Amino acid sequence: MSEASGGGGEGLDLSQRDPAYLDRVLPLLRLPVKAWFRSEVRDMERVPSEGGALIVSNHSGGALAFDVPILAVAFFEHFGTDAPLFCLAHDNMFMGPMGAVMRRAGMVPATRANAAAVLGSGAVTIVFPGGDHDTLRPSSKRNTIDFAGRTGYVRTALEAGVPIVPVVSIGGQETQLFLSRGERLNKLLGVKRVMRTDYFPVSFGFPWGLTGAFPMNLPLPSKIVTQVLEPVDLTAFGPDPDVAAIDEHVRGVMQDALDELARQRRFPVLG
Repeated sequence: MSEASGGGGEGLDLSQRDPAYLDRVLPLLRLPVKAWFRSEVRDMERVPSEGGALIVSNHSGGALAFDVPILAVAFFEHFGTDAPLFCLAHDNMFMGPMGAVMRRAGMVPATRANAAAVLGSGAVTIVFPGGDHDTLRPSSKRNTIDFAGRTGYVRTALEAGVPIVPVVSIGGQETQLFLSRGERLNKLLGVKRVMRTDYFPVSFGFPWGLTGAFPMNLPLPSKIVTQVLEPVDLTAFGPDPDVAAIDEHVRGVMQDALDELARQRRFPVLG
C-alpha cells in the first residue's frame, strides 16, 4: 500500500466493493488479527461516518504487513460492512485473478484520480504515504514516522475537501528483526528491472533466519496497538494552505502519538 500517484481513475468502478463478501471474510481476518497479533484499535469512533475522510497511517511489518486487516476489522466492527471503506494499494496487488478479489474487498490502485473518486463518493479511504519505504524500515527506526518526503496525500485531501485522520500503530515492526531496506543490494542484483521497487530487504526471523526478501519469514506474534487520532480540519490552515506545513503538522501529531505508545509498551513483541 502506498501514497496515491498521478493518473488513472477513469475506469474505476466502486460498486465492485462487496459488503456480503466482506461479511464472509471478516471471520477469517479476525483469526490472525485478534488471535495472533492480539490487536487493539483505540478510538475508531473518531473517523467521520459521513462526508468522506482520508485515513493516513504509518506502515509496518515488512512484506507481511497487517495494518489494513487490523484497521478494516476494527472499522467494520464499529460501522458495519455497509459503511464504505477503501484502501489505496500498489498495482502489484491487482495482477492476475487476485485483482478481482482485491476489488471486492475495497482495494483500489493507488492513483490520485482514484483517491479523488473514492473520497468524492463520501467514502473513507486509507493511504500509507511511506509505502514500502516505511514498512521496510530497519528495526532501529521502528518507532519513527517516515513518509520519505511524500506529501501527495495532503494534496489529495485538499482537493477532495475532506479531513485527514492520522492513525499510528506500534508492534508491526517487531514481527522480525528488520536489518536493512537493501537499496544497494537491489541495484547490485538488478531487482528493479523485474519488480517495481527500489528495495531488497534484509531481515532475520523464523524459520529461515537471515533472508534477503525471499523466502519470507513468518511474523512473530507481536501485539499490535493502533491509535486513531483526532481528524485534522484542513480549513484551519486558511484559504491558501501550505502543503508542507500541513504535512509537518500531521507527521508531528503522529510522531507524538507513536512516542506515547512506545512509552506505554513494556516489552517488545509481548506488548
